[in-house]
Amino acid sequence: MNLLSKLKARFTGKAKPEHLRRGELGERVAKRHLRRLGLKFLTANFRSDRGEIDLVFRDGDCLAFVEVKTRSSEEWVRPAAAVNAERRRRLSRAALDYLRLLKNPTVKIRFDIVEVLLAGGGSARNPTFAEHVCDGKTLPVRLISVWNPMASASAGRVTASG
Repeated sequence: MNLLSKLKARFTGKAKPEHLRRGELGERVAKRHLRRLGLKFLTANFRSDRGEIDLVFRDGDCLAFVEVKTRSSEEWVRPAAAVNAERRRRLSRAALDYLRLLKNPTVKIRFDIVEVLLAGGGSARNPTFAEHVCDGKTLPVRLISVWNPMASASAGRVTASG
Protein backbone atom coordinates (compact mmCIF):
# COMPACT_ATOMS: atom_id res chain seq x y z
CA MET A 1 0.00 0.00 0.00
CA ASN A 2 1.55 3.33 -1.00
CA LEU A 3 1.49 6.47 1.12
CA LEU A 4 -1.36 8.09 -0.82
CA SER A 5 -3.55 4.99 -0.41
CA LYS A 6 -2.79 4.84 3.31
CA LEU A 7 -3.69 8.50 3.79
CA LYS A 8 -6.86 8.14 1.74
CA ALA A 9 -7.97 5.09 3.73
CA ARG A 10 -7.23 6.84 7.02
CA PHE A 11 -9.17 10.00 6.20
CA THR A 12 -12.10 8.42 4.38
CA GLY A 13 -12.46 5.66 6.96
CA LYS A 14 -12.63 3.03 4.22
CA ALA A 15 -10.58 -0.06 4.87
CA LYS A 16 -9.05 -2.01 2.02
CA PRO A 17 -10.97 -5.10 0.97
CA GLU A 18 -9.83 -8.33 2.64
CA HIS A 19 -8.50 -9.91 -0.57
CA LEU A 20 -6.23 -6.91 -1.20
CA ARG A 21 -4.91 -6.93 2.37
CA ARG A 22 -4.27 -10.68 2.09
CA GLY A 23 -2.44 -10.16 -1.21
CA GLU A 24 -0.20 -7.47 0.28
CA LEU A 25 0.55 -9.74 3.21
CA GLY A 26 1.47 -12.56 0.83
CA GLU A 27 3.82 -10.29 -1.11
CA ARG A 28 5.58 -9.22 2.11
CA VAL A 29 5.95 -12.85 3.22
CA ALA A 30 7.25 -13.95 -0.21
CA LYS A 31 9.69 -11.01 -0.38
CA ARG A 32 11.09 -11.78 3.07
CA HIS A 33 11.40 -15.49 2.24
CA LEU A 34 13.17 -14.94 -1.08
CA ARG A 35 15.60 -12.50 0.54
CA ARG A 36 16.44 -15.14 3.14
CA LEU A 37 17.25 -17.50 0.27
CA GLY A 38 19.84 -15.00 -0.97
CA LEU A 39 17.95 -13.37 -3.84
CA LYS A 40 18.43 -9.60 -4.21
CA PHE A 41 15.18 -7.62 -4.21
CA LEU A 42 14.87 -5.13 -7.07
CA THR A 43 11.29 -3.86 -7.18
CA ALA A 44 7.69 -4.61 -6.24
CA ASN A 45 4.46 -4.11 -8.16
CA PHE A 46 6.03 -3.12 -11.47
CA ARG A 47 3.25 -1.95 -13.77
CA SER A 48 3.18 -1.30 -17.48
CA ASP A 49 0.33 -0.85 -19.93
CA ARG A 50 0.55 -4.57 -20.68
CA GLY A 51 0.60 -6.07 -17.18
CA GLU A 52 1.96 -6.12 -13.65
CA ILE A 53 4.69 -8.09 -11.90
CA ASP A 54 4.41 -8.54 -8.15
CA LEU A 55 8.14 -8.86 -7.33
CA VAL A 56 11.39 -8.70 -9.26
CA PHE A 57 14.56 -10.26 -7.84
CA ARG A 58 18.09 -10.94 -9.01
CA ASP A 59 19.39 -14.45 -8.42
CA GLY A 60 23.04 -14.34 -9.47
CA ASP A 61 23.05 -13.57 -13.19
CA CYS A 62 19.31 -14.25 -13.57
CA LEU A 63 16.31 -11.95 -13.16
CA ALA A 64 13.38 -13.65 -11.44
CA PHE A 65 9.93 -12.23 -12.15
CA VAL A 66 7.71 -13.42 -9.32
CA GLU A 67 3.93 -13.71 -9.20
CA VAL A 68 2.59 -14.14 -5.67
CA LYS A 69 -0.67 -15.97 -5.03
CA THR A 70 -1.99 -15.90 -1.49
CA ARG A 71 -4.82 -18.02 -0.21
CA SER A 72 -6.17 -18.94 3.18
CA SER A 73 -7.10 -22.42 1.98
CA GLU A 74 -6.35 -24.95 -0.75
CA GLU A 75 -9.88 -26.24 -0.41
CA TRP A 76 -10.90 -25.49 -4.00
CA VAL A 77 -7.70 -25.32 -6.03
CA ARG A 78 -3.99 -24.62 -5.63
CA PRO A 79 -3.22 -20.87 -5.72
CA ALA A 80 -0.89 -21.26 -8.71
CA ALA A 81 -3.81 -22.59 -10.76
CA ALA A 82 -5.12 -19.01 -10.82
CA VAL A 83 -2.26 -18.12 -13.16
CA ASN A 84 -3.90 -19.10 -16.41
CA ALA A 85 -2.59 -18.68 -19.97
CA GLU A 86 -3.82 -15.09 -20.28
CA ARG A 87 -2.22 -14.12 -16.97
CA ARG A 88 1.07 -15.73 -18.08
CA ARG A 89 0.96 -13.73 -21.32
CA ARG A 90 0.41 -10.48 -19.39
CA LEU A 91 3.29 -11.30 -17.02
CA SER A 92 5.58 -12.10 -19.94
CA ARG A 93 4.70 -8.84 -21.67
CA ALA A 94 5.23 -6.84 -18.47
CA ALA A 95 8.62 -8.54 -18.06
CA LEU A 96 9.57 -7.47 -21.59
CA ASP A 97 8.54 -3.90 -20.70
CA TYR A 98 10.71 -4.07 -17.55
CA LEU A 99 13.68 -5.28 -19.59
CA ARG A 100 13.06 -2.52 -22.14
CA LEU A 101 13.35 0.05 -19.33
CA LEU A 102 16.74 -1.47 -18.50
CA LYS A 103 17.80 -1.02 -22.15
CA ASN A 104 17.36 -4.74 -22.93
CA PRO A 105 20.35 -6.18 -21.08
CA THR A 106 21.72 -9.59 -21.98
CA VAL A 107 20.47 -11.46 -18.94
CA LYS A 108 18.85 -14.77 -18.10
CA ILE A 109 15.27 -14.55 -16.90
CA ARG A 110 12.85 -16.87 -15.17
CA PHE A 111 9.28 -16.68 -13.96
CA ASP A 112 8.30 -17.96 -10.53
CA ILE A 113 4.99 -18.28 -8.79
CA VAL A 114 5.12 -18.17 -5.03
CA GLU A 115 2.14 -19.70 -3.28
CA VAL A 116 1.55 -18.32 0.18
CA LEU A 117 -0.92 -20.41 2.11
CA LEU A 118 -2.07 -18.73 5.30
CA ALA A 119 -2.59 -21.20 8.11
CA GLY A 120 -5.72 -20.91 10.21
CA GLY A 121 -7.84 -19.40 7.45
CA GLY A 122 -5.82 -16.25 6.98
CA SER A 123 -3.37 -15.89 9.83
CA ALA A 124 -0.17 -14.00 9.12
CA ARG A 125 1.60 -15.85 11.92
CA ASN A 126 2.03 -19.22 10.22
CA PRO A 127 2.20 -18.87 6.45
CA THR A 128 3.12 -22.08 4.69
CA PHE A 129 4.61 -22.54 1.25
CA ALA A 130 4.38 -25.16 -1.47
CA GLU A 131 7.27 -26.64 -3.42
CA HIS A 132 9.61 -24.61 -5.67
CA VAL A 133 10.31 -26.04 -9.11
CA CYS A 134 12.70 -24.18 -11.40
CA ASP A 135 13.60 -25.54 -14.85
CA GLY A 136 12.11 -28.89 -13.95
CA LYS A 137 14.24 -29.36 -10.81
CA THR A 138 12.82 -29.35 -7.32
CA LEU A 139 14.89 -27.05 -5.15
CA PRO A 140 15.36 -27.49 -1.40
CA VAL A 141 13.13 -24.51 -0.63
CA ARG A 142 9.42 -24.22 -0.13
CA LEU A 143 8.08 -22.17 -3.03
CA ILE A 144 6.63 -22.96 -6.43
CA SER A 145 7.56 -22.04 -9.99
CA VAL A 146 4.96 -22.94 -12.58
CA TRP A 147 6.16 -21.95 -16.01
CA ASN A 148 9.15 -20.93 -18.06
CA PRO A 149 8.04 -19.19 -21.26
CA MET A 150 11.60 -19.26 -22.60
CA ALA A 151 11.66 -23.07 -22.46
CA SER A 152 8.24 -23.37 -24.09
CA ALA A 153 8.90 -20.72 -26.76
CA SER A 154 10.06 -23.41 -29.15
CA ALA A 155 6.66 -25.05 -28.82
CA GLY A 156 5.05 -21.73 -29.76
CA ARG A 157 3.03 -21.43 -26.57
CA VAL A 158 3.36 -20.99 -22.84
CA THR A 159 2.55 -24.12 -20.89
CA ALA A 160 2.32 -24.97 -17.20
CA SER A 161 4.57 -27.54 -15.61
CA GLY A 162 5.15 -28.75 -12.07
